[in-house]
Amino acid sequence: MAILRPTFRVLAALLSAVALLGAVRLLMPATAGPDEQPPGVARQLTFLRSALDDGAGTDAQAMFPEGWFFAHALYGLARVEQGLRSPEAERETALREARWALARLESPSGREPFSPELTPAYGVFYQGWTNWLRGGVLALQPADRRDPAEAARFAEASAAVGAAFDGSASPYLAAYPGQAWPVDSTVAIASLRLHDALLPPRFAGTVTRWLDGVRQRLDPGTGLLPHRVDLATGAPAEVARATSQSMIQRFLVDVDPAFAREQYLRFRDRFVATPLGLGPAVREYPHGMDGPGDVDSGPLLLGVSLSATVVTLGAAQSQGDAALAGALANYGDLVGLPADTPWTRRYALGVLPIGDAFLAWSKTARPWVADPPDPPPATVRWWWRLPLLSALLLVGVALWLPDLFRLARRRRSSSVRPAAGRAAEPAGVGRLP
Repeated sequence: MAILRPTFRVLAALLSAVALLGAVRLLMPATAGPDEQPPGVARQLTFLRSALDDGAGTDAQAMFPEGWFFAHALYGLARVEQGLRSPEAERETALREARWALARLESPSGREPFSPELTPAYGVFYQGWTNWLRGGVLALQPADRRDPAEAARFAEASAAVGAAFDGSASPYLAAYPGQAWPVDSTVAIASLRLHDALLPPRFAGTVTRWLDGVRQRLDPGTGLLPHRVDLATGAPAEVARATSQSMIQRFLVDVDPAFAREQYLRFRDRFVATPLGLGPAVREYPHGMDGPGDVDSGPLLLGVSLSATVVTLGAAQSQGDAALAGALANYGDLVGLPADTPWTRRYALGVLPIGDAFLAWSKTARPWVADPPDPPPATVRWWWRLPLLSALLLVGVALWLPDLFRLARRRRSSSVRPAAGRAAEPAGVGRLP
């Protein structure tokens, strides 16, 4: 036992250090709002670019159908967000990297999973996200010095997207043959609003008709945009789910801020939870309903989708909900196992770079078209961290308890022995009269 005790104390010290680090990650700011650079994201993007060069996009594609696309798109969009927070003279790196990501999306590899026979070509998912990044590239450039070819390409692609919506009886266009998800059309419509903010406006009527069609086809159970719809009519085919809602709330603020606020409050009320009382997280299905996970949501633990939780961070920040965004970011920094070097940061020890892409994009979220909205009423209180901090304290001291008990016994023994000795002294021995 004496031989094992030093090793045991080393383990106790390591566990205490881990618990202390966890407490720091819970307490230190992990977001920076719409204007400042969020902590650690610059190093995270350095890691991501290296991972993409090493084939992280191909690895993500093996996990879900849009893996390669999302890995590059989110990297490019996070670079745009990073650049928009910098002075114009310091945007060179952000612009170069965003252009690199856009070129990857426009390559044969970027278009491969999608059908050229759809309207618009390659489907609304592909066109919406690609066009949003095109607009981001333009937004990084001063209005009087934008690349004419990039501006013309953005205008041309926007016209094709707008014509597809104008010619559709449903507000929701196909992403794949015979299949439509409202989130994809929301991104595409947001790109038209971005067009009208950067170039001479032309899509106000298209956006207004889209919003009218959406309001007529809300999920009756939640009052939110449904997860999946009938392609021909746009009628809800599946209840609202968090994997799509978290993205819808990120983009809807740039389409119609008032409608977006109404939808966000509904989403927050029906999907944000505190499983086991430990921090905020986001359920895949609304409260009172359970269902299976899939490639988008990932495995569901206590009904919670980790991917939707990460993306909701960005939705909350776009809505000015700093309390929820900050709590989700701190909780992610605790359970996401970030590994830091002076040059890089990677979550989950770098095993899933696609997760880093979603998180970096979420931490840099803010409206691109609309003004930053006023904060909604807060639902996350300052004391949400207390159960987690208590658990970390318990973990930090658990292995020290045997030593603490031994120390307490020794002190008790040393205080009792002298009294016993005095009681045994012979009669008559003591202080002289």
